[in-house]
Amino acid sequence: MTKIPLSCQSIKSITMDRKDFLKKGLVGTGMFVTSAALGSVLKNEIDELKELDIIGFNHIPNTNSKTMANTVFHKADSRGDANHGWLHSKHTFSFANYYNPERMHFGVLRVLNDDIVSGGMGFGTHPHDNMEIISIPLEGDLAHKDSMGTSSVIKSGDVQVMSAGTGITHSEFNNNKDELVKFLQIWMFPNKRDVTPRYDQITLNAADRKNKLQQILSPNENDSGVWVHQNAWFHLADFDKGASQAYQLKSKGNGLYIFNLKGNLKVNDQLLESRDGYGIWDIDTLTLTAESDAEFLIMEVPMNM
Repeated sequence: MTKIPLSCQSIKSITMDRKDFLKKGLVGTGMFVTSAALGSVLKNEIDELKELDIIGFNHIPNTNSKTMANTVFHKADSRGDANHGWLHSKHTFSFANYYNPERMHFGVLRVLNDDIVSGGMGFGTHPHDNMEIISIPLEGDLAHKDSMGTSSVIKSGDVQVMSAGTGITHSEFNNNKDELVKFLQIWMFPNKRDVTPRYDQITLNAADRKNKLQQILSPNENDSGVWVHQNAWFHLADFDKGASQAYQLKSKGNGLYIFNLKGNLKVNDQLLESRDGYGIWDIDTLTLTAESDAEFLIMEVPMNM
């Protein structure tokens, strides 16, 4: 697949080529609500995904903050906020009814949803294709079923990946009736289209991220964590106050998006509070320092298709 820079000059040229891809990959994922107890599926009209042309991109200078030209800073309260009762979702990037042409994606990172699902409720059977989809439960248990025959439960400490490829359908719902489930839903554009759909999940050892970076995703099947069809690496970390570590980018042309889960984290000179996001590109290394006890996710992704 030819890599196309996501620049102002190239947006116009790739919009038509990627229009069907976006339509199938985003519009085709219409969200549904289901009761695990009743097994019924109801269309959730208020949260249908609409077609999104690539008319903007996220790795642009943030003129409202004191950052460099190669960074973007997203405060937690600037995210899209969609509360549907059974589902409360915060959208870092444009998704469903939240549309912001300057927050479409960060390189190949297309979706970062911070979701809370009520007990026994969830997403009924719906399709995806040509997207790498990663789920990271933070609290509770998320039940999963798909057209590949997979039936599983992912829990806090697990990581799930689906390569939608030529097309899959799946459902996800809160496996418990009396507890919330909280999870991150992350989508990336793949570097290969129409691959055979694939599912995987792993259980992490939380001790492996104490005051260090724990790799949870990579492009390599035999490397630590799950693997994806993209030149991307994800790490989780749980730092005590004062802990500090440098991060060296693994691939030229990649950028980093850091999502701070808890506490206060300084990325070089930029302070991130809970649920803030910070993207940076055109660098080789940066330094991460916990200003308080902090938990965070680092996503290294290509900035070009």
